[in-house]
Amino acid sequence: MMTAVTNFEAKPLPKSTRALREDVQTFLRSYKPKLTEIQKAKSWMGFDREFSKALAKKGFIGLTVPKKFGGQGKDGFSRFTVIEELLLNGMPVGAHWIADRQSAPLILKYGTEEQKSFYLPKICSADAFFCIGMSEPNSGSDLASVRTRATKIDGGWSLSGQKIWTTNAHLCDFMIILVRTSGTAEDRHEGLSQFIVDLKQPGIDIRKIRDLTGDHHFNEVFFNEVFLPDNCLVGKEGAGWQQVISELAFERSGPERIYSSITLFDAWIQHSRDTALTSDAPVLAGKILTELITLRAMSLSVVAKIEEGEEPVIESAIVKDLGTELEQMIPHALAENLATNPESVVSQELLSALAYGMQISPTYSLRGGTREILRGMIARGLGLR
Repeated sequence: MMTAVTNFEAKPLPKSTRALREDVQTFLRSYKPKLTEIQKAKSWMGFDREFSKALAKKGFIGLTVPKKFGGQGKDGFSRFTVIEELLLNGMPVGAHWIADRQSAPLILKYGTEEQKSFYLPKICSADAFFCIGMSEPNSGSDLASVRTRATKIDGGWSLSGQKIWTTNAHLCDFMIILVRTSGTAEDRHEGLSQFIVDLKQPGIDIRKIRDLTGDHHFNEVFFNEVFLPDNCLVGKEGAGWQQVISELAFERSGPERIYSSITLFDAWIQHSRDTALTSDAPVLAGKILTELITLRAMSLSVVAKIEEGEEPVIESAIVKDLGTELEQMIPHALAENLATNPESVVSQELLSALAYGMQISPTYSLRGGTREILRGMIARGLGLR
């Protein structure tokens, strides 16, 4: 029996994506603003509606959504190509990021025709931005212990509870939320459901959380008897756990899981070219590039499995875990390298980006599932627990 560890098959990008990559590069050359290194380092969190709108007009959002719902009807390799180019250039992708990456595929897979016709065109045109309602206070990454509840009432549901660490909830239009519709938290995977919540309706209180860098992108969101019509339920009542696991496969396996520190690495490479290379700089560059190339191949193999209709939950967890290790290693390794050559003049831009990368990198092993949760999943997939 093939285990998850050996279940990766190298899948190069199809030749058909070359023209698409050139289109994205041409667009970025014509549109691309002058970004500082720290702005590039914040690519994930850069919430720029106008940039997302410009991407949508070029057809670079919703690439895997069928044309009848406003998308491009292309494959996952096409989306990988576009996302890779955006991240390599440090572009602000935070506005459309979640909607394009996982909300649209989730709605496409489990939503009703009414939901697909209403939400998907808005996602593809960058007229609707989504956030994720999973984490809760005192739950950590244990999604099965959620206590936020939707209670059945006439004509719909009444939603009450709290979500936390909700990225960009204060700027988004909708949230796809995981809640309990029956039983208790002790029932674990049973009785969970997903709903689409309009964040502009009454009974919702969004409060900001500032991180250690001083930025505000996290939020805690309170729901007080928020009315949800029946057509807000995504998929089947009680099937939320399986649906959210499928959704997380999209979240954990893409190029965004290996390129969080890529612009910082690029800036360091340029600095090393412009100054006298220390003896260990080429060795460090080779180590990082070797790991990047391997992780990229693994990520592409997960894309291939999704394209074949599989749900590579364990494989995507492996990519996310290994990718996080590399993303966290890069800023600290670069800082150590620069410290070995103190006479070299380092630009303030690079120093600022490096300081940000070192501050924010601990969060990389939290978002999308903690390292401990992922390794537990991997161990189960290998039959070790």
